[in-house]
Amino acid sequence: MTRGAAPELNWAGNYRYTAAAIHRPRSLEEVQDVVAGAAKVRALGSRHSFNDIADSPGSLISLEDLDPAIRIDAATRTVTVSGGTRYGTLAEKLETNGFALPNLASLPHISVAGAIATATHGSGDANGNLATSVAALEIVAADGTVHQLSRGDSPDFDGAVVGLGALGVVTKVTLDIEPTFMVRQDVFEALPWEMVLENFDAATSSAYSVSLFTDWSGDALAQAWLKSRVSGAEAAGVGLPAHRGDTFFGGTRATVARHPLPGVSAENCTEQLGVPGPWSERLAHFRMAFTPSSGEELQSEFFVRREDAVAAIAELRALSDRITPLLLVSEIRTVAADRLWLSTAYGQDSVGFHFTWKQRQAEVEEVLPVMEEALAPFNARPHWGKLFHAGAGSLAGLYPRFADFKDLAERMDPEHKFRNGFLARKVFGG
Repeated sequence: MTRGAAPELNWAGNYRYTAAAIHRPRSLEEVQDVVAGAAKVRALGSRHSFNDIADSPGSLISLEDLDPAIRIDAATRTVTVSGGTRYGTLAEKLETNGFALPNLASLPHISVAGAIATATHGSGDANGNLATSVAALEIVAADGTVHQLSRGDSPDFDGAVVGLGALGVVTKVTLDIEPTFMVRQDVFEALPWEMVLENFDAATSSAYSVSLFTDWSGDALAQAWLKSRVSGAEAAGVGLPAHRGDTFFGGTRATVARHPLPGVSAENCTEQLGVPGPWSERLAHFRMAFTPSSGEELQSEFFVRREDAVAAIAELRALSDRITPLLLVSEIRTVAADRLWLSTAYGQDSVGFHFTWKQRQAEVEEVLPVMEEALAPFNARPHWGKLFHAGAGSLAGLYPRFADFKDLAERMDPEHKFRNGFLARKVFGG
């Protein structure tokens, strides 16, 4: 185990950590010792949060030096892995052994524990966010003891999965897996808004995973990325590229690989043009082999009920004069409902509006309250790990189990060892 100065910056470079030190334990016992001996401590994942959710007024624990200890149980169709392991590493191991996760986020570089703690997601009408695959958790609580929570057996399980780091350090995660499958990715360009909105359900249900990219200006969306599960002859590459025809709700098929950002090389994107490949090389937007560049972007995301999506889109388009000048690109995705207390899809099939901003934070923070006010009639829930304005007083009304989560945190962390400024403002404040 090593100890030294905490990392200065997060992934995007917009947040400087205030923690005085970072611990890098190499075993569960070392994690227990650090947690038990700390006055204030929090776990640090892959630093892909854009706010202070992962910071601590005391010290931080990184699990990067723990053995990933990836253990596949074919009989129960689960895999157990260290919380600090990145999804790309896990996906490669699963694919090699003939198994798969049902979904991946846009980036495979994020850590398993960090992603599930913030309800990070992929896309697909029938696909829950990444946290819904969790079957069990190993958590080191404030006193250094180890807690095992499992789906169906532990009454606090649904509250602990999307835990925001408030309950302890998640050292191991058990995830549901399934047999490996093949996916092809097709991109269509310049989809008229009118056609997409008139057929929104048909558009988002037309593939296993659908992403719509826009800058909210003009009469057309920029791109639609369709990730389709394939089998048989198509999985073997026979009969390509005849798939869906050359148009998709008014958009035309891309004949070269595209990046979501106009004019940017698609070199680091997962393969497109309808070429089938393993799920592990298609479900994410970007390849694990290419480390995303740090800086030059900020992110926000808001989730509304699926039935409110078209009306919410109209409100955001009406704000184009405020949003578009600050924006790199925006992505619209669907997420299936779940029962995890602080999940942004708790109790409702949802549509997420993701914003990748230029790194002009002061201006972005000025427009966020305007956007949140416009989306307030739809009870929009912000992504926990990204930039948003709302505080605990507003957020409490968006989650039916919000008070239950606060009670759970009080029971597991009575000394408030895992609390920080973010949790004070967004969860435990008034």
